Amino acid sequence: MQEKMTNIELLSAVVKSLTRDTEERREAVGLLLELSALPAVRRKIGRIQGCIVMLVSILNGVDPVSSRDAAKLLDILSNNTQNALLMAEAGYFGPLVQYLNKGCDMTKILMATTLSRLVLTDHSKLTLGQDGAIEPLVRMFNSGKLESKLSALNALQNLSSLTENVRRLIGTGIVGSLLQLLFSVTSVLMTLREPASAILARIAESETVLVNLGVAQQILSLLNLSSPVIQGHLLEALNSIASLPCASKERRKMKEKGALQLILPLLKETKMKIRSKALNLLYTLSEDLTDESTAHFDETHLFYIVNIVLSSTSDSEKAAAVGILSNLPVSDKKVTDALKRANLLPILVSIMDLGTGSNSPAKSILMESIAGIAIRFTSSSDKKLQLLSAKHGVIALLVKLLSSGSAITKLKAATALGQLSQNSPSLRRSRKSRWLCVAPSVDAYCEVHDGYCFVSSTFCLIKAGAVSPLIQILEDKDWEAVEAALNALSTLLQDEIWEGGANCIAKLSGVQAIVNVLEAGDVKVQEKALWMLERIFRVEEHRMKYGELAQVVLIEMAQRSDSTLKSTVAKVLAVLELLLVQSSYF
Repeated sequence: MQEKMTNIELLSAVVKSLTRDTEERREAVGLLLELSALPAVRRKIGRIQGCIVMLVSILNGVDPVSSRDAAKLLDILSNNTQNALLMAEAGYFGPLVQYLNKGCDMTKILMATTLSRLVLTDHSKLTLGQDGAIEPLVRMFNSGKLESKLSALNALQNLSSLTENVRRLIGTGIVGSLLQLLFSVTSVLMTLREPASAILARIAESETVLVNLGVAQQILSLLNLSSPVIQGHLLEALNSIASLPCASKERRKMKEKGALQLILPLLKETKMKIRSKALNLLYTLSEDLTDESTAHFDETHLFYIVNIVLSSTSDSEKAAAVGILSNLPVSDKKVTDALKRANLLPILVSIMDLGTGSNSPAKSILMESIAGIAIRFTSSSDKKLQLLSAKHGVIALLVKLLSSGSAITKLKAATALGQLSQNSPSLRRSRKSRWLCVAPSVDAYCEVHDGYCFVSSTFCLIKAGAVSPLIQILEDKDWEAVEAALNALSTLLQDEIWEGGANCIAKLSGVQAIVNVLEAGDVKVQEKALWMLERIFRVEEHRMKYGELAQVVLIEMAQRSDSTLKSTVAKVLAVLELLLVQSSYF
């Protein structure tokens, strides 16, 4: 009977029963386990299509009897390396890990090579790490021959995309060996550098160990000596190192060691992946540029970056390129002049008009950076530059960003609008002027500036429709954005126009919003709000309407607020004619 059961057709019939109901499946597993005592059966079972996959499924099933028998049978079948590979493909990795630990060199290479080629889920990678696959692979890399090293590194590269496995890798002490390999000039080891650089990039992405080792400068020295694939991994590693919150010193050292000079030429790279990664690293390094390091961004490089903004089809590339330009010091007039010649402003406006079609992180960075560049082109000390910005539609763009951007975007957009509005009183056209060839329309008259205002020439916040969205920002909890919005609104309360500005803010429900801001707890915000309220409450109508609401908050502030604010609070209470009555609060 046993000899008959070694027949492949009969065994195949039993294997098909593994897919049936619980009872039949249980009997089929039990029978296969019993027959596995025969060498001929053991050789044939693994070759039957779907058998090992079904056994692994039963192993992970809910029936304890079938699961126990499946575990025993799989253990028996795993004595065959081919079966162990099939089990790994089915998600059962125990036998493969055993072979990595105890197999002969060729078997270890076979297992590692298979592991490098498997498409693994994060759960499978986690299981392999927990089952102990990483440690024997590291031993293969450290002490094996070239083929063994290569197969081990490729397998580790496949596993290293999971943070938990990266921690296990670091625990083995592999980082030093990887760095030694990358810095080696031995030609026979060159084939190992590609997977080694990929693993190093993964380690840099999730851990601070490379910052602690201070290897960024050494990695920089390899950039121009490496193949494009390795170069890409090294750029990723450098960007990860430079992006870490604790890496400000590392970024400074990288720039001191010539990082900008090495990376800027890569903007001309025809291989898009290299260019994109170089852009990302430049964006990270540009976050804290000094005047000295800005000098490396000559006009040629600036034109390359603007061209990427114009021509790239990648949102992330556009975001990084605009981010670099935004991070360049606003005070550098040479940069401003170069960006004018590159015709940057209309390019940025057209990008925002087209939109990116998503609320992706890249779009958020893009909007923040465009608002940041607008600050450069709206400096209150340069009216010609402001006129250029208005001509290209920057004001409408900034108003749009007040309502649709992140807190940082709103902060920057409000700052730029505030700079523009500072000059509105001096740019308005008086309605008494004799030099107007054609009388402006009634709609052009602005009660705040008491003259004719136009968005494109006087940068009027009222005509631009910016006042309401600025007031809306006062309800945000990001106090830096709130402060920027208050600063912009306060330009409507300048000495010569304060009464009209107070009426405008009150008409749009801004007074209550400003009073609410007093409870924020941020001293700078409170100081600006108090200055504005002191002017607004000079108008009797506003004192009557909002004075009672404000005095409750003001009296409380007088009792508990920062001593630097007490005198300002006193001025507002004096305007409300409450100072003498409430003098005991000071």
